[in-house]
Amino acid sequence: MSPRSLRHALFPATLAVGLLVGSAAPAPGAPPPLVTGSPATTVPTTVAPPPIRHVFVINLENEGYERTFGWNSPAPYLARTLRSRGMLLSQYYATAHNSLPNYIAQISGQGPNSETQSDCQVYSDFKGTGTAPPQQAVGQGCVYPASVPTLPKQLEAKGLSWAGFMEDMALSPSTAPITCRHPALDTRDDTQTAERGDQYAARHNPFVYFHSIIDNQRSCDRHVLPFQRRFPDALASVASTPNFSYITPNLCNDGHDEPCVNGQPGGLVSADRWLQKWVPRILSSPAFQQDGLLVVTFDEAEAFGSDRDASACCGEGPGPNSPLPGIYGPGGGRVGAVLVSPFIRPGSFNDTAYNHYGLLCSVEDIFGLTHIGYAATTQRCFGTDVYNKGV
Repeated sequence: MSPRSLRHALFPATLAVGLLVGSAAPAPGAPPPLVTGSPATTVPTTVAPPPIRHVFVINLENEGYERTFGWNSPAPYLARTLRSRGMLLSQYYATAHNSLPNYIAQISGQGPNSETQSDCQVYSDFKGTGTAPPQQAVGQGCVYPASVPTLPKQLEAKGLSWAGFMEDMALSPSTAPITCRHPALDTRDDTQTAERGDQYAARHNPFVYFHSIIDNQRSCDRHVLPFQRRFPDALASVASTPNFSYITPNLCNDGHDEPCVNGQPGGLVSADRWLQKWVPRILSSPAFQQDGLLVVTFDEAEAFGSDRDASACCGEGPGPNSPLPGIYGPGGGRVGAVLVSPFIRPGSFNDTAYNHYGLLCSVEDIFGLTHIGYAATTQRCFGTDVYNKGV
């Protein structure tokens, strides 16, 4: 992750608002509550998930909870409109700094190492010395060996479909592929900085950091797809929608750059405009309306300046490859998340603590999969506090 060209202004302290877990939020259009202090200790009841069969995950970039969901949020669609359709997880945490290890955590449960923490400026092969519980590859590097378990391989083994939809991946030079795009092994990553007409970032595409995915070129080309060309068609019917869809906007639309190389404002302003365009298409799709779950969150909180945040939750601690997953703290900071589903009561608010490993174990529960990596040791997966429709 590179420092932004414009820094974020700090928000003034706001009084905590106490609401019950799963309780209704203020009326749509009203300012959302801002909860401060330590993560909540409420432990939800663990139950079998509802019959969700289509999960959509959207990751935005580099924002702390207070800026995104505070009273003066630059993202009114996310902070007001969308959250009124579902549930705000006010104590949702990232697991590392910088960007890449958070994406990797969401689909594999692997903790960070020094190279992933530096966003893998060189797309290096992982050099390992063994494994450590829970299923952690011990070593340093970027592209994990085929033996490391991943959510995509779990889904495939159960006959379920998945896809990563990467914005601008198809807008590459003619010599580069438009699917499964990544640098050559052990070469410098030329997608670290946005260019006009090409704002794709490999480090925001976790699928290309696993040999089990990239080594089968035909399979990778089938699953790791250009967003603009393939996502609209995927939403057309229940049958064409993958069971698991992982969506990464480009470096402007995910809020990473501010301003953007194309002259757009970037940050939360551009991210919110992108959500306002695409999220209604997801929510109106046949698959979502039948049995969907949408998760919108952030890879990490701000990692630079006086507002940087490396806090953690949910039992996260040092790993075998990094004593401080957040570089200068135990985690990636408090970012928040909005969840929308036919199985979640609109306007809900939830102060139970979750993180990216908890998201992975929750997706695995939905599809009846075992928990891999740190998803097996996180304190909790989604329970009755999240799936509260009719409760």
